[in-house]
Amino acid sequence: MCNLYEYDMTEEDMRLLIEHYKLVGRNWSKITKVYPNYEAPVVVDRVVETMRWGFPPPPFVKAKATVQNVRNTKNAYWRPYLGRESRCLVPVTAFSEFDLAARRLRWFKRPDGKPFFFAGIWRTWTGNRGTKTAPNVGEHTLFAFLTTEPNKVVAPIHSKAMPMLLLDKAAIEQWLTGSDPEALELQRPAPEEAIMLIEEKKAA
Repeated sequence: MCNLYEYDMTEEDMRLLIEHYKLVGRNWSKITKVYPNYEAPVVVDRVVETMRWGFPPPPFVKAKATVQNVRNTKNAYWRPYLGRESRCLVPVTAFSEFDLAARRLRWFKRPDGKPFFFAGIWRTWTGNRGTKTAPNVGEHTLFAFLTTEPNKVVAPIHSKAMPMLLLDKAAIEQWLTGSDPEALELQRPAPEEAIMLIEEKKAA
């Protein structure tokens, strides 16, 4: 399951990406790698906002860990966040999956190196997103993204899932503006030629 990705884009890169997709952005501090509970840029209502990665766990889950990836969209817990008002775009240049056999991260990106988006959802939440020694209590804006079955590029590394990728303007518009059934039609593996396996990257 993807728990690390990166958006290796400068402010100018993001401006051009937003302009290409007719979005409207604002400045932010560049962070290359994004881990769970990190803040990262997310596009909501055509505007770039800063949000924290990970929803609170559903009440029926005993684990306290946040939920970064959403697979079962039929679960009642996720339904309130699948409507147009809760959908967002998560800018990405590469994502990782852990290779159990080699015991290391493997990274995936587009063959042409261009950025793309995860199909995201967002919400506000009040609580502590810090630690015992450094609490961070208050209202937080959170995001997560949908996953789907892996394609043949990802499956040898992670056989259960891959992120739901939005690779062109048509998919982006369908995710942002489509009805709930139309948007969820996109929850399918990316075409095999759309991404490639790249060399291991050292964690930041």
